[in-house]
Amino acid sequence: MLGSGFIARFYADSLQAQRAKDTLISVYSRNIDKAKKFAEDYKLDFFSNDMDTVVGREDVDAVVISLPNNLHEAAVAACAKAKKHVLCTKPLGRNAGEAKRMLDMVEEAGIMGGYLEDLCYTPKFLKSMKSVKDGNIGKVLWAKSREAHPGPHSDWFWDHEQSGGGAMVDLGCHCVEIARNYIGKEIRPVEVMCWAATQVHPIKAEDSAIGLVKYANGAMGQFEVSWCFRGGMDLRDEVMGTEGTIWLNNFLRTGFEMFSTGKGGYVAEKAESNSGWLFPVGDEVHELGYTNMFTDMFNAIESKTEPLETFYDGYIVNAILDAAYLSAKTGKWEPVQIEGWRGDQSDDYGSNFASYNDDYYLIKKEILPHGENKLILKHKITGEVVARDV
Repeated sequence: MLGSGFIARFYADSLQAQRAKDTLISVYSRNIDKAKKFAEDYKLDFFSNDMDTVVGREDVDAVVISLPNNLHEAAVAACAKAKKHVLCTKPLGRNAGEAKRMLDMVEEAGIMGGYLEDLCYTPKFLKSMKSVKDGNIGKVLWAKSREAHPGPHSDWFWDHEQSGGGAMVDLGCHCVEIARNYIGKEIRPVEVMCWAATQVHPIKAEDSAIGLVKYANGAMGQFEVSWCFRGGMDLRDEVMGTEGTIWLNNFLRTGFEMFSTGKGGYVAEKAESNSGWLFPVGDEVHELGYTNMFTDMFNAIESKTEPLETFYDGYIVNAILDAAYLSAKTGKWEPVQIEGWRGDQSDDYGSNFASYNDDYYLIKKEILPHGENKLILKHKITGEVVARDV
């Protein structure tokens, strides 16, 4: 484990949850006292404030990066040098340039680069993705993901130079990748329109943002992120398809509600209070996707296959966010710059208009209040729109 802070402890809590054969053996921290405390808490054999020493140990097969964003590239370089599989927390880089260098490092070293995008592994998300792949909602036209909370725990998040940005790079990376999965990772993101602002906090970076990502097949991704939301952590997804709709509420409303006078302790991540009506989470590391994520990562290492989320995915997310940051400055749609796109090369996906017969498209079919069936049709040649009772 590289890092000993908040996310490192979340990862450590979940690493052995499902497979029960993976062992966390050593930890690196820039602060030797924190490394020692982490090692004591998790009963690890070794701790150090020297990254190369931890990564280079013979008994290490894979390395988990749980460090601030500005340290990811150096950590990946250490793993590539030691030929150790590497799993990196999100975002992969502070920008697409950093992410691309990290992607090149792992591929040149012949090691696996796993992108630890936990919200693409939550139970609800995985079930909804199966529904999409099974065709339950038809072609995905629009996918929106929202993450909002009162702000991150660690000081480095609030430092633009260390983090690379604000709420967009912290939370938008989740939302962008969630929408990519629903729309289809093989579909190229084309351009981005974004608004971002610093509404509340005295920081250089944005604490709120909304963005639209246009895809080559005409689908639209949307993200809403904020460090200004009060009341906990709000994680919601909405997906609209030609044949159906999906709504997910992943965290704030869990079906578990509790009232307390405040005598207890921790309730849930980003909860702002431990008194009044509270919304605990039954199994937090599982509901946030960590257990499914590490199971997928380690299974991929053993089977020599790619996990669901790779360094390449992390690079594409950073490329989309780069366009979003530029758009927030220019107020214009900005193109997504991708070096070495590996998905569908097509820019012409044609129309998906439903035919009623040889002469007409079907615009809509509905049942009226008194039971009549009505059709709205458009003539394929003349363009005339007509209504028919059936």
